[in-house]
Amino acid sequence: MNLYLGIDFGTSGARAIVINAEGIIQAETQYPFPATVVATAEHWQQALETLIEQIPQKLRREIRAVAINGTSSTVLLCDQLGKPVDAPILYYNDGRGVSMLEKLKAIAPPNHVVLSATSSLAKLLWLVENTLVERQSQTKFNIENCYFLHQADWLAFLLHGNLGISDYHNALKLGYDPQKLCYPTWLEQLTVLPILPQVLAPGTPVSEVTAEVAYRLGLRRDCIVCTGTTDSIAAFIASGAKQPGEAVTSLGSTLVLKLLSHTPIDNASYGIYSHRLGDLWLAGGASNTGGAVLRHFFSDRELESLSRQIDARQESPLDYYPLLKPGDRFPVNDPHLPPKLEPKPAEAVEFLQGLLESMSRIEARGYHLLQQLGATCLTRVYTAGGGAKNNAWRVMRQRHLQVPVVPSKHTAAAYGTALFTIGD
Repeated sequence: MNLYLGIDFGTSGARAIVINAEGIIQAETQYPFPATVVATAEHWQQALETLIEQIPQKLRREIRAVAINGTSSTVLLCDQLGKPVDAPILYYNDGRGVSMLEKLKAIAPPNHVVLSATSSLAKLLWLVENTLVERQSQTKFNIENCYFLHQADWLAFLLHGNLGISDYHNALKLGYDPQKLCYPTWLEQLTVLPILPQVLAPGTPVSEVTAEVAYRLGLRRDCIVCTGTTDSIAAFIASGAKQPGEAVTSLGSTLVLKLLSHTPIDNASYGIYSHRLGDLWLAGGASNTGGAVLRHFFSDRELESLSRQIDARQESPLDYYPLLKPGDRFPVNDPHLPPKLEPKPAEAVEFLQGLLESMSRIEARGYHLLQQLGATCLTRVYTAGGGAKNNAWRVMRQRHLQVPVVPSKHTAAAYGTALFTIGD
C-alpha cells in the first residue's frame, strides 16, 4: 500500500496526516506548541520528528512521499550547514519590516504583495541591515553565504538534506513572480543578499530522505520529500474546491476569502494577491471582522444556543461593521474605519443575528470586489473555520451570496498538503 504524508505547521501547533492514494485518512498525529514558549527552530525540529515518530511504525514503512506546509512569511536564516543563524521571524506580531517599506517602495512595482511590513522580503531586508551586518562586523561571517528560507523550506531540508529549495506559494511574498516563474529584475537592485532559494512548483519531488533520517525516524529509504506550500493554501486544497469560481471562506478569528480564478488578481491597497495553482489562480483577501468579534460578546455556549433561536430566513435590519478596533483593508480599505455596533437591541439573539447578518454582507461584498477586479464569477463557497458549524450563519450567507454554501470536505491543512504529494 502506498501512503502519503502531509505535515502542517500552524500558529498553535503542528499536525500530520497520512492518506492513501484514494485520499482516505490512515493516521493523524498532533504536536501542540506551549502557549508560553516562543517558537524556535529547535522546537520546529522536535515537533517534526515527534509527529513522524507517533505514526504507527507499520504505516511509516509504507509512506512514499511527504510534504510540509508552514505559515506564510515565517522565515529564518541559516548557514551553509543549515544551522539557523538567529531566531526565526514569525509571520505575525512582528513589525520590524515597517522600517523597510520606503526602501521596498523605491524598487518594487506599485501594489506589489511585498509592500507589506510582514512580507518575507521586508523581513529579509531588515535582517540584512541589522542582524547580519552587526554580526559580520564582529566576525568573519559572510552574508552572501547564508541561506534565506521559509519555515516549510527549512523543515523539508531536515528530511532531504538539500538547502536552498522553496515553492512558489511560500516565495510569493519574497518577490518571486509566479506568472513568469522567475525572480523579477527589480529584485537585482538589492545587493549583498543571502542566497535566495530555488523556486519550484508545490508538490515537486526534491529528493529521497537521507539515510540517517530514514533510519532514525523509521521511514523507507526511497521516501520522497516534495516541495511544500503555505498553511492557508493547504487548507484550500483540503476543502474540495477545484473548479474556477469555487471559493473557500474561513470563518475564524478573521474573515478570509479565497476564490479560484482563471485570472490573477493583485491589489495591495485591498490586501488582495493571487497564488498560482497550476494553470489557475487563487485570489484572496481578509477582513478584520470575524469570530474574534463574536467571542468578545458571547461565549461559545451562548453562540451555539442563541444561533439555534435565529430565524435565518428573515434578514436582520441591523446594519453593523463588526470590528474590535478601527481599521479594515478588505473589502473596505480604510485604516480608520470605526467599528459600527450600534444600536444594540435588548435581546441577545437579535444582537447576534445582526452581527452574523452584517458579517455575511461583508463576505458578499468581498467576493463582489474580487469579481469586479476581474476574478472568475463565484459559483460555490466552501466553508472552513469554527464558524462553519453555525447553520444559521450558513443560511444567511447563502442568501447574500446567491450560490450554494457547503462545508469543506476536509478542514485540516495537513490533509491538503498530503494531497500535493500524490501528484497527477
